[in-house]
Amino acid sequence: MPWDRLQFGFTATFHYLFPQLTMGLALIIVILKWRHLRTGEERWGRAARFWARIFGISFAMGVVTGIPLEFQFGTNWAAFSAYAGGVIGQTLAMEGVFAFFLESTFLGLFLYAEGKLSQRAHFATAVALFLGSWMSGYFIVATNAFMQHPVGYAVDPAGALQVSALATYLLNPWALWQYAHTMTAAVVTASFVVAAVGAYWHLSGHHLEDARLFLRVGITFGLIASVLQIMPTGDQHGKLVARYQPVGLAAMEGLFEGQPDAPLAIIGQPNVEAGRLENPVIMPKLLSFLAYGSFGSTVRGLNDFPRDSWPENIALLYYSYHIMVGLGTLLLGLMALSALLLWRDRLFETPAALWALMLAFPFPYIATTAGWLTTELGRQPWIVYGLMRTHAGASPAINQGNVVFSTLGFMGLYLVVGLLFLYLVARELARGPLPATGGEG
Repeated sequence: MPWDRLQFGFTATFHYLFPQLTMGLALIIVILKWRHLRTGEERWGRAARFWARIFGISFAMGVVTGIPLEFQFGTNWAAFSAYAGGVIGQTLAMEGVFAFFLESTFLGLFLYAEGKLSQRAHFATAVALFLGSWMSGYFIVATNAFMQHPVGYAVDPAGALQVSALATYLLNPWALWQYAHTMTAAVVTASFVVAAVGAYWHLSGHHLEDARLFLRVGITFGLIASVLQIMPTGDQHGKLVARYQPVGLAAMEGLFEGQPDAPLAIIGQPNVEAGRLENPVIMPKLLSFLAYGSFGSTVRGLNDFPRDSWPENIALLYYSYHIMVGLGTLLLGLMALSALLLWRDRLFETPAALWALMLAFPFPYIATTAGWLTTELGRQPWIVYGLMRTHAGASPAINQGNVVFSTLGFMGLYLVVGLLFLYLVARELARGPLPATGGEG
């Protein structure tokens, strides 16, 4: 893999560790504040304030790690920016001008102005924070969706892309389902983090009232979001891949020979050189049904497409996809079991379940990382699908030595950022929930 692609992949993956938590927490904070407003019970207010502090830490880290991504469009991907900047620049600018400033402004008000605002006004700041966070997510996803399924564009006399229909571009059907899938994944991540903190406090005997609240909230949101991840968002996103990127679908499933009644591979090892999936465990006919809604539908295999249109790393794509699906299924199972124990009033007396919830919080991060790898590897060899090859988008004037040097620098810097994030979060865990004061918010 060229170093410019490795650098962007590394920085984007590390950056997304933070926004997925903030976007998920934004919704949970709104619900916590709404319950505080409705019931007047201070435990809901304490919970909202605690998770807003975690939100603030993660938000700050997301800003720091996101800045290099913007610069790489000019340094590493100048040809791509010259070609498609007239389109993708629209949503990237909207994200910065509208969503980012809305989110950052109301985060400050939520954290520091509770003592100066009425409870209804403070709840309104939580809603605005949520809207800013989720608007930011949509503009970024819409940008990526154009690269997956370009719509609403025209080619100007210079050969560059420009927006020809803004509504078509913003309401790209790929963007709508990709956004729904991405945001439910963010809620899954945040829910597991909330439940993990609750489980940790409960097992250690600290903040028991708050711990039980965190567990109830985390499990409830986690179960709902985990179901939505699979149906309908994951199912509909998969159908879009089958329709518009069939060669990517074949690579994800390790399907080399097209066939009707195509089986779904649960596991196996793709042998690209031999053109087969080795040691497969399959479910007959299920891929045809999931992709096209009929068990008898024909699913095209890799050999039905020119070799130069195949994704460039089929093995990594295949395993990323299966890790995403496998972890998503396991996370749903854990949340369903936890919800059953909670419903039967046995969760808090079942240490094994609490340990499982506490230790499971890294797995949504792994699943979302695998999901984005699947999305980006499945688009290859195109940087804008069907319009521009990835290799053509790189900057011709940047030599590999500069990219290697800066990549190593980013790795060192992000190590420090990651350790700082863990330290700040650990400090908040030690402080625990705090009562409302004029300065704490």
